[in-house]
Formats: sequence, C-alpha cells, structure tokens
Amino acid sequence: MAHSEHNRPKKSGAYFLIILGALLFMIAPLMFSETPETGLVIIVVGFLVGGLGFYLRFVKK
Repeated sequence: MAHSEHNRPKKSGAYFLIILGALLFMIAPLMFSETPETGLVIIVVGFLVGGLGFYLRFVKK
C-alpha cells in the first residue's frame, strides 16, 4: 500500500508520562517520609506529569 504509513498510530510518550506520574505519586511518600515538604513537592510533580500525559493522550485530539 502506498499510504500505509498514514494508518499507523503515532508513537508518543504520553503513556510513559502517565506511568511516570503515577509512579512518582505513589513512591514519593515512601521515599521522602523524613522530609514531608520534599515528598509533597514530588507528589505535585507526579500529578502534573501524569496530567500532562493524560492531556497529550486523551484530550488533545
């Protein structure tokens, strides 16, 4: 087929961002339990990274 490359889904890092955000969101409280301020910042960063991945994958179409 001449246009088979048009039918392929685009490879994006959106799933990677969603998974990375979820991992940061879950692991940060365990790793930074001594310093709650740092843990909170990492949780917020994980939420933002996952939200960006969700936006890129599902909202922006």
